[in-house]
Amino acid sequence: MSTQDEDDRREYYRIDDTIALDFTLLSGADALAGEELQDSSPLFNLLSELHLMDFESQHLLRHISERDRTLANYFKVMNKRIDLLGQAVAQSLLRDIGAPRQVSLSEGGISFNNAQSVPEGSHLALKLVLMPQALGLLLRAKVIHCHSRADKQFEIGTEFEALTDAQRQLLARHILQRQALERRLAREQESPQSLI
Repeated sequence: MSTQDEDDRREYYRIDDTIALDFTLLSGADALAGEELQDSSPLFNLLSELHLMDFESQHLLRHISERDRTLANYFKVMNKRIDLLGQAVAQSLLRDIGAPRQVSLSEGGISFNNAQSVPEGSHLALKLVLMPQALGLLLRAKVIHCHSRADKQFEIGTEFEALTDAQRQLLARHILQRQALERRLAREQESPQSLI
């Protein structure tokens, strides 16, 4: 791997996270980066669309809030209700996708451990459910590396391909929220020690 590739991949902030993750190997025409991925699960597609619609409507809610606070508050309550339904859908999906697993996530890609190796250069369809907001994303990625580990697992590093602006911003928002949570927890752990 060239130094330029390593520099490009390190341009994004990485977090360690626990998410539900499933992937399938893309082949032939599916591996072409220009095609939009579709998942066979209607629940996953619903979850994904709910979050994309919420993201796309945020600017409208801000405009409404400037003109009519009561209406804006009503829409915020409706959003909370829809979020609760989304979390229920996500719990059902977690049974299908599998147990959450540790990953390293950035806006540029994701790395995770897997029981089987995946050839470098392969293209994957990654199905992610990011918690706790139950954000469902179906993303295309290219395998950058696959290293065997001592525990008979394989560390698979991928780079996202053809992210839409909305997908990239949803990932960025999740990463920032996790980073803020980690900082808050670190401050809370430091505070009791300073009192001793």
